[in-house]
Amino acid sequence: MSLAFVHALDCKEPHTDAIWGLSWTTNDTAISISADGSIRQWDSTSGQVSRTLPPHTLGLVSHSLSPSGDKVLFNSIEGLTSLWDLQSGEVVGKHESYVRSGTDPVEPSWSVSLNPKGGTYASTGGSGSVTIHSAEASNFGERQATLSSGRTKFGMCCKYSPDGSRVALSTETGQIYIFDAQSSALLSTYNSHAMSVRTLSWSPDSQLLLSGSEDKRLILHDVRVPTSGKPGSGAVATLSGHSSWVLSTDISPDSRLALSGSADKTIKVWDISARAAVSTIQDTGEVWSVSWRPKLGANGTPSGFVSGGADGCVKWWRSAGAG
Repeated sequence: MSLAFVHALDCKEPHTDAIWGLSWTTNDTAISISADGSIRQWDSTSGQVSRTLPPHTLGLVSHSLSPSGDKVLFNSIEGLTSLWDLQSGEVVGKHESYVRSGTDPVEPSWSVSLNPKGGTYASTGGSGSVTIHSAEASNFGERQATLSSGRTKFGMCCKYSPDGSRVALSTETGQIYIFDAQSSALLSTYNSHAMSVRTLSWSPDSQLLLSGSEDKRLILHDVRVPTSGKPGSGAVATLSGHSSWVLSTDISPDSRLALSGSADKTIKVWDISARAAVSTIQDTGEVWSVSWRPKLGANGTPSGFVSGGADGCVKWWRSAGAG
């Protein structure tokens, strides 16, 4: 089986450095963050910039959208976390995570994730734990809880599940931790990867977690499966085929397909049930971010995705059957 996606559109004003994060929103716009310090909202029909902010002096390394697509949380390389209201165009919250506040330890944020239920966001960094912060304008960034992994390995990625019930954390040494968002309890530990896990993505029903690693593999975990504590426990599928680091992953809105972007300069589309790649697209450089269109096509199948990487250009791809 093969599944064709064709190059439909390039953005009109590329970033001046690599795109390090990209999402296709429920409002059919795209949001990109870049090593050039800028964040932009794009019109997915014209490829034009519809909103932007003054660039930060350092690169932006992480971002997270609200389910409605009207707010985006983003984080700079030194740990300045900001919340951008896309309706008003205003930044409604800023937190300097690298500045000591009271008796709290200093934890510069690397990866950030908005709670889909609202009110809080999660961050991780050098301590290898997850910190829960307030996302309210009145006390934005205030520390509310710490979810401890029990190890001090650098946190590469943290991500709330779509239903807000869990937080996933991946580390530089290949471990993945699943926490209960309400109780802060550590639910599961997965030792599926041999190297740093740079990317995590949840299925829309919050039951599957897909990880991508510097070991060149993607691994699908069923978080409903109780773990035995043995290495690889919880993993239900391994997707192999990239020849270098996996940098980005996403699961389609119907949970049938997965996307991956890699340092091998390719994008792969995977059939999850078949555990196989059904399409490989050659790009010009490292592919740092991929994101499915949240809306399915007229035939009920994924209609397209966006990609971004080393060349700074947002690219839209559509299913060859989507017209």
